[in-house]
Amino acid sequence: MSEASPPFPSRSTATRLPLPPAAPPGAGPGALPAPLGAGLLAAAPQAPALPRAPRTTTPGVPGQGRAERSGEDRQVGGSARHGSARPGRAGLAACPPEPSPCSSSSSSSSSSSSSSSMERGKMAELESLETAAEHERILREIESTDTACIGPTLRSVYDGEEHGRFMEKLEARIRNHDREIEKMCNFHYQGFVDSITELLKVRGEAQKLKNQVTDTNRKLQNEGKELIIAMEELKQCRLQQRNISATVDKLTLCLPVLEMYSKLREQMKSKRHYPALKTLEHLEHTYLPQVSHYRFCKIMVDNIPKLREEIKEVSMSDLKDFLESIRKHSDKIGETAMKQAQQQRNLDNIVSQHPRISGGKKSKKEVCASSDLEVKTTSPMSEQDSGILDVEDEDEDEEVPGAQDLVDFSPVYRCLHIYSVLGARETFENYYRKQRRKQARLVLQPPSNMHETLDGYRKYFNQIVGFFVVEDHILHTTQGLVNRAYIDELWEMALSKTIAALRTHSSYCSDPSLVLDLKNLIVLFADTLQGYGFPVNQLFDMLLEIQDQYSETLLKKWSGVFRNILDSDNYSPIPVTNEEIYKKIVGQFPFQDAELEKQPFPKKFPFSEFVPKVYNQIKEFIYACLKFSEDLHLSSTEVDDMIRKSTNLLLTRTLSNCLQNVIKRKNVGLTELVQIIINTTHLEKSCKFLEEFITNITNVLPETVHTTKLYGTTTFKDARHAAEEEIYTNLNQKIDQFLQLADYDWMAMEPGSKASDYLVDLIGFLRSTFAVFTHLPGKVAQTACMSACKHLSTSLMQLLLEAEVRQLTLGALQQFNLDVEECEQFARSGPVPGFQGDTLQLAFIDLRQASSSHSHISFSEVEIPSPSSSVTPLCLHRLKLGWFF
Repeated sequence: MSEASPPFPSRSTATRLPLPPAAPPGAGPGALPAPLGAGLLAAAPQAPALPRAPRTTTPGVPGQGRAERSGEDRQVGGSARHGSARPGRAGLAACPPEPSPCSSSSSSSSSSSSSSSMERGKMAELESLETAAEHERILREIESTDTACIGPTLRSVYDGEEHGRFMEKLEARIRNHDREIEKMCNFHYQGFVDSITELLKVRGEAQKLKNQVTDTNRKLQNEGKELIIAMEELKQCRLQQRNISATVDKLTLCLPVLEMYSKLREQMKSKRHYPALKTLEHLEHTYLPQVSHYRFCKIMVDNIPKLREEIKEVSMSDLKDFLESIRKHSDKIGETAMKQAQQQRNLDNIVSQHPRISGGKKSKKEVCASSDLEVKTTSPMSEQDSGILDVEDEDEDEEVPGAQDLVDFSPVYRCLHIYSVLGARETFENYYRKQRRKQARLVLQPPSNMHETLDGYRKYFNQIVGFFVVEDHILHTTQGLVNRAYIDELWEMALSKTIAALRTHSSYCSDPSLVLDLKNLIVLFADTLQGYGFPVNQLFDMLLEIQDQYSETLLKKWSGVFRNILDSDNYSPIPVTNEEIYKKIVGQFPFQDAELEKQPFPKKFPFSEFVPKVYNQIKEFIYACLKFSEDLHLSSTEVDDMIRKSTNLLLTRTLSNCLQNVIKRKNVGLTELVQIIINTTHLEKSCKFLEEFITNITNVLPETVHTTKLYGTTTFKDARHAAEEEIYTNLNQKIDQFLQLADYDWMAMEPGSKASDYLVDLIGFLRSTFAVFTHLPGKVAQTACMSACKHLSTSLMQLLLEAEVRQLTLGALQQFNLDVEECEQFARSGPVPGFQGDTLQLAFIDLRQASSSHSHISFSEVEIPSPSSSVTPLCLHRLKLGWFF
């Protein structure tokens, strides 16, 4: 079917067909040559095939066949006009072949085709009946089925093995249809010729119209070139406009992303890490999802974890810098906090001293001036303070900044927020606490030379205070970075290490002023930390231990002070030449003597200069002890007890030792000893004034239960007794020294005209010595005089009893008697007032009895037995006295 020429040519081919030749002679009016019919059929428009109803014809009835053909032709013509070139198979099969008026060539071709059909029919008969029936069915389906659905039918042909035979049948069927079409076209030839004529005319007009259209088109094309160019430009502009609009829309979405990213970079550059992290979160969850299909957005998304890590690392670096900074500046922070605590304490003291301030509010300078006045009127400096209790003056007008003003805590807050947002808060907390513990251990390690100066202690305390001020601020400004348990743990560690360090280093302090300054510094340290809520009771307990050490250093210092006073004293009564000096001394030492006051100037106090000096130094010691007890939160009773105990140690140990050392010195004279006795007597009387002094400064009455009494009376009594004993001893030693000058000639025949020279000098010495005893208590002077006389009597008796004296002459005894009379004369003269009758002469009674027995001796020589003989000492004594004759 594909090899046969198409039965209907295209429309363009039909317009170029030549006029048909004349019909052959003998042909009917509707007869056409086969080529012309074929050409006309080819020129006819294709139309869908219209089915024709089957009709039956009677052979031999020409009219009927023509009428039916005429109707069929009309139907076929109509079908042809609708574009069908092939009638239905049923219609064609129903039309019997009619005798055609065609030429012999048509009939010959028909006969040849029929013969070939016969041959193919014979060949088909050889095939099986089933294959023939199947082919026939397929042909019917091809003829009756729509073209769009013919595919499955043809597929069934090619699936079989007899498609060659099917093609032959198909060709035979096509030829049959061609013959039918040819017959139909020959029947309508005249109309076709007329149509062709009209078509030729129309072709000429169409050619003219085509030329006009071509010219018009050419003119239009020429005229429309500019328009086309403009339209192209407009098109390009519209395209650009559309692209620009799309670009603007895309940029509208992208610009916020880029702006946020630029803002992120700026924040990171300016180290605003927490806002940068917020910007990063906003960028990731709000802006990037809108433009996630762009490549730069994908790069940003890939960089977000890196940026987070960078922010994390940078914030951690800032935290490390912060930790290093506060480690270096902890002492400055602590110093500031301690200054604030000192100012607050001064203000509290001022308010407590002035509960009601008249005249409204005072200025800060006025308050400071009033506080300075109070210090001047109430300070021990008004009582000639020694300068131990000096306190550093601070500029009260200076505004002391707070710890939060000195330290920028923003790195901690930023890092905490950043790690919280990143979900690593616990890691940050552990790191921070670990680093701060390490710093705490470094801070709590005291320098080796801390005890040398107060600045060493101050720096040590400043660092500790600075550390805990920072931790307290972190505790109250962050949520959970540090907690109270963590702070308490650090404080317990710090407290134990600090107390241990203070115990160790304070033990090296030998200067009481340094110990006192250390105590004030520890109190300020404790008050400062107590203001931040830290318990400091252990520090105050430790201060009580330091108080004992402070007392020891005071005792050592005052021991030197007392030694200097005693060594520099002239041990003579203080001369007074005018009233001013008299009042000054009376102001320094509580002394009242009506007789002395009535005496005209110049006059003398009975005591030497060391009495008022020692008294004032005892008061200074009490002031020093009182200074240490300040701000220790002790009760008045505890302060009073502490002062009294320390003062007792000063009196019973320090001053007593100093006095004993002076009394026991080898070069001390009787005059000095006498003055010491007088001085200790007055100091003993002043003990009650010391009691009153302590009572006034502590406001604790002596009658209060458990109040410690001063042992000054006992101390001075012991010193006086020691001095008295030393006087007795010195007098005896002086007497012995004079007696060593005695040179009796026991074999002298004649006595001298007067007492021995040594004895005269001795009596003169005793008279001058006892003259000094006028200011001594009467009993002391009497005891000294009696002791001296007894010792003199005993020593003279020992001269007679010496073993070397084996013979005595009457002249020697008479000379000795003169010496005894000189001693008796001294005793009768009353060198010391207060003896009753001849009490003092009784010291020489034994010596008088020995010397008065010489009148009974009538021989010139007395042979004294050897001491080695069997003569008792009493017998020897009596023998020497001439009692045995």
